[in-house]
Amino acid sequence: MTNATRMPVAIVTGAASGIGRQCCRQLLDDNWQVFALDVSAAALRDLGVELQTEDRLRVLPCDVRDADDIASVFAEIAEQVSAVDALVCSAGILRTGPLMDMAVEDFDQIFSVNTRGVWLCVKSALPLLRQAASSEMPSRVVMLGSIAAIRPKIGGGAYAASKSALSRLVRVMAVELAGDNILVNTVAPGTVDTPMIASAMAAPGKTYKPSGKSPLGRVAAPEDVVAVIRFLLQPASNYVTGTWIPVDGGTSAAYVAPDALAGN
Repeated sequence: MTNATRMPVAIVTGAASGIGRQCCRQLLDDNWQVFALDVSAAALRDLGVELQTEDRLRVLPCDVRDADDIASVFAEIAEQVSAVDALVCSAGILRTGPLMDMAVEDFDQIFSVNTRGVWLCVKSALPLLRQAASSEMPSRVVMLGSIAAIRPKIGGGAYAASKSALSRLVRVMAVELAGDNILVNTVAPGTVDTPMIASAMAAPGKTYKPSGKSPLGRVAAPEDVVAVIRFLLQPASNYVTGTWIPVDGGTSAAYVAPDALAGN
């Protein structure tokens, strides 16, 4: 995606690790100006050291659970740029365990980050996205969903529910913001080799089991997911909005009913 008169600007949440970190790398390689947001100030400092490129990267600590913090950070961004071409909502958390044993605080935190936090970020970014948007070059919002929204796993029920809710939000936002020339889409990975998945697998007494290898014979790398995000940020996707795109190596297409596995 390019702008004829200025460098394109993106905001990436959950930017310090996993898919968000790789997204920042790709955007910088594509000559974007990037505002990288993450709850971990230490991880952001490391990101800044690794990716600093001609002052095109700004790192800003931000807790997407906190509406006031989001408003403050986005106001700071608005002081530095007049328009934002893309918002990539990559912040997410996974808390595992039997749904009926989950603490209320953990359940609330999952929805606060994975669903409510995305909604709050879009609300705060909206004035800047509107400033950049035109019928010839829409602005973009890309959300990180999950195939768990349609294929929940035992031990990951709250996470799956939060991503299912997000998949409904994207449809409504896409329709509501179409008149503003803002495209809203979701990329839904399967199992990706990220610190979040590694942490869930290492949790004591874990019951969560990710999908493992896909029909393609491997788990995804962050680069696999970012390639689809990159497409959604380019002019080739100017007529794509309200979509939910699986990036799972065919996992969601390969479900076999238990009866079939048993030969019944």
